[in-house]
Amino acid sequence: MPDPLFAYTATPGLVTGGSRGLGREMVLGFARRGADAVIVSRREESCRAVAAEVEALGRRAWAMPCNVSDWDALEDLAKSAWAAAGGIDVLVNNAGSSPLAPSSLETPEELFDKVIALNFKGP
Repeated sequence: MPDPLFAYTATPGLVTGGSRGLGREMVLGFARRGADAVIVSRREESCRAVAAEVEALGRRAWAMPCNVSDWDALEDLAKSAWAAAGGIDVLVNNAGSSPLAPSSLETPEELFDKVIALNFKGP
């Protein structure tokens, strides 16, 4: 039984970057507190694996693969998530990128722009 102070009973939440690392842990943490989950990540199989973990906790889950750096894909993601879950009450914009580069001075501008677009400008 979730602690009432931190209960999210039947609250639908969407977590970008939700298939691994901190995103996965947030999805599972919300599910343990009673929340349903929309898991968003680029890889469908990863989303499905986390969705199965959420369902094993007795909550509903939807795997929705999406590259959130693709602005054109976001409206469809939002509509699909809203329709599937019956609304979204919690949104965690966790997706990000931190690629390895030799040094800041040697990072190609194209890579720098891609990281900035996702981590700071992104949805």
